[in-house]
Amino acid sequence: MPPSPQSRPAQDAALPDPVLPEADRPDEATRVPLAIEDWATVVIMALLACITFANVLVRYFTDSSFAWTEEFSVFLMILLAMVAGSAAVARDRHIRIEFFSESGSAERRRRLAQLGALVVALVFFLMAALSVRVVYDDIRFGETSPGIGVPQWWYSIWLPIVSTAIALRALGLFVRRGRKSVVR
Repeated sequence: MPPSPQSRPAQDAALPDPVLPEADRPDEATRVPLAIEDWATVVIMALLACITFANVLVRYFTDSSFAWTEEFSVFLMILLAMVAGSAAVARDRHIRIEFFSESGSAERRRRLAQLGALVVALVFFLMAALSVRVVYDDIRFGETSPGIGVPQWWYSIWLPIVSTAIALRALGLFVRRGRKSVVR
C-alpha cells in the first residue's frame, strides 16, 4: 500500500501522487445522487441484521423461531444485490474484461465503455418489462409466498422497479462516457 501524501518525507513532496486505485477514486457527479443506493444498502443491511439477531434470540430462549425471518431475509438479500448492482453500474465498477476495456486508444476505451453501458441498459429494461408481467400475474392469480402466505407481489414488485433504476443508471453512464474525452 503506497504511503499517504501526509506521511511522505519532505523530499518526496514534489513527486506526483500515484494513481489512486479504483475503489479510492471519488464518485463522478450524477444527476440523481448516489447516496440513494448507499442509504438503501445501509437500511437493508440493518434490517437483515436486526431480524437475524431477533431470530437468534428467540431460538435461544424459546427453542422455536420466527417463521417469517427466512423468507424475508432471502427477499432482502436479493434486493440488496440489486441495489448494490445499481450502485456498481452508476459508479462504473461493474464486471468487465480488462484486457479489452483497458487496452487501445482513449477513443476505443470510451466507445467500449459506452457499448457496455448501453448493453446493461438494454438488458435491465428488458428485465423490467418482462417482470411487470410477473407482477401482474402474481396479482391476477392471487399468488401467495410459500413460507408465510403473504401476497407474492409484495416481493416481485421490486424487480421491475430496481431493474428500471439500474437501466436508468446505465443510461446515465452512457451519456457521461459520451461526454468525456478520456476514459479512466
